[in-house]
Amino acid sequence: MEVKIGVQHAPREIVLESGQSAEDVERLVAEALSGKAQLLSLTDEKGRKVLVPADRLAYVEIGEPTVRRVGFGAL
Repeated sequence: MEVKIGVQHAPREIVLESGQSAEDVERLVAEALSGKAQLLSLTDEKGRKVLVPADRLAYVEIGEPTVRRVGFGAL
């Protein structure tokens, strides 16, 4: 699923494709915002970690799960 993270004082948002469920991402964001965690840590589909300081989060947009298309049809 696509996750967009807005960071304070940064001109661009962070966009990543995560294999985590929407509930997992929401739980991690809630923990970061409540002070239980200092960093928001998400893992993308390629296994890379994205770390954002919790006090710099502006917003997190959780998208719909992406459906993989198979074939040679028109995009």
